[in-house]
Amino acid sequence: MPYTCIPKENHAKAFGSNLKISPKNAAIICRVIRGKKLKVAKKLLNDLLDKKRALDGKYYTNATKEIKKLLESCEKNADFMGLDAKNLFVHASATHGSLIRRRRRKAAFGSRMKMANVEIILIERGTSTKKKETKKESSIKEKIKEEINKKKKEKKEHKKEKVAKKEEKEIKEEKAEHENKEESKEDKI
Repeated sequence: MPYTCIPKENHAKAFGSNLKISPKNAAIICRVIRGKKLKVAKKLLNDLLDKKRALDGKYYTNATKEIKKLLESCEKNADFMGLDAKNLFVHASATHGSLIRRRRRKAAFGSRMKMANVEIILIERGTSTKKKETKKESSIKEKIKEEINKKKKEKKEHKKEKVAKKEEKEIKEEKAEHENKEESKEDKI
């Protein structure tokens, strides 16, 4: 499923597909934390789990647990990407996932188990829009630079060898010419 929001700023993503929570409850929790700073959103989810704060008289425990796990995963992704934790804002959305039908003896009986797809994006705001390099990207760039420097050194050494061979050849030719001149002088005498 494609992401609902692709920000221009630096960001980290996490996507939970077919989480065993009600899409309705997930949407309510996502609506509450959307646009808030990461620290504030985490505090709100912890308060809901500890039953210190309620939303419309409900705690939405199952949805809160799953969304908190997803938020922590996204935070770790952001940390790996080198984003500044102080400037991270949450974008969260929830949609309907697949339905599982638990069958019973007749077609009319049974229950439908609802699932939700939840995406969380942590967007870095208040900094430049240039993407920061991840650890992996920076190590790859360092390896490439090392290879380029190595090739440059090899080229320089190869050129030096060519120049040295050319000089040796010229010296040999001069010696041969000099010897030919001396032999011709001796022949004349």
